[in-house]
Amino acid sequence: MTDEAELTEALRSMGLLAGGAAACFTPLSGGVSSEIWRVDLPSGPICVKRALEKLRTERPWFAPVGRWRNEYEWLAVAAKIVPQAVPRLLGADPGRGLFAMAYLDPQRFGVWKDALRNGYAEPQFAAAVGRNLVAIHDATARRPDIETRFRSDEIFHAIRLDPYLGEVGRRHPDLAAAAAALAATIAGTRLALVHGDISPKNILVGPDGPLFLDAECAWYGDPAFDLAFCLNHLLLKCVWRPVATDGFLRCFDELWDAYRAGVQWEAPDALEARAARLLPGLLMARIDGKSPVEYITDEAEKERIRRLARLLLQSPASRLGEIRGAWTRDMAR
Repeated sequence: MTDEAELTEALRSMGLLAGGAAACFTPLSGGVSSEIWRVDLPSGPICVKRALEKLRTERPWFAPVGRWRNEYEWLAVAAKIVPQAVPRLLGADPGRGLFAMAYLDPQRFGVWKDALRNGYAEPQFAAAVGRNLVAIHDATARRPDIETRFRSDEIFHAIRLDPYLGEVGRRHPDLAAAAAALAATIAGTRLALVHGDISPKNILVGPDGPLFLDAECAWYGDPAFDLAFCLNHLLLKCVWRPVATDGFLRCFDELWDAYRAGVQWEAPDALEARAARLLPGLLMARIDGKSPVEYITDEAEKERIRRLARLLLQSPASRLGEIRGAWTRDMAR
């Protein structure tokens, strides 16, 4: 746990706090992977973030703390493409492995996950998520300079491929080959800058539209991962709040349609096929991986998702509409 004296020195090293000035630190919820503070400076509040080596999960999960730099760099790159969709960076302290960014008042910036939990599904907002995401992928696609900045295969494997698909294979030996093949495809596809955690909990609903947070999984690789990762959450929300299923599925459609319209670096059908094959693996991973969704606790619901995911892993689809259709039919039973 970082103490306030160390944080104070970090702020001074970044030029954010004068030598004789004081700061007030308030810990914020950092999810499973980071420490985050609201820091009240004489000039106003800011946010400071530091990655944890041991993540806060039930099953042991460790990841390189150097991933803070990938997040900082991802935010810097994205700010040049969709400046309205990322928080403003204020500085970094490489020696302490932390960085500072603008504080986003929760009264003005709600969390998309909270809106979905309340059954509020806005397809136009989902479409904006798709447009911003594809803009980042398109602007960084086939860019050797960006690829060089994000050589983070080890981190992506430690925090995404192994705890998700690797754990699926360990928990379900009959799916180990399929999960390994998915992981190999993702690891071997290097096309654009990937955020790695495009989840409703990491997307704020701001006055200018969606705003992306928590890019510590950033990696130069397969953009289909980001797309499938977010669509997966929209499907799972149907189990969490069944009354809003139709709205969540419209969000699924609008996000994908908006994203597909911006795919220029490869054939959209090729990207869609990879996302469609990956999606059931992610469904299974959010039930039996190292970071299962906390809101699906009923064993019958878990088994229902396992059954459908297993079927789709064993008979892969090539279109996202096929996954949506299978999900819709299963939900209607």
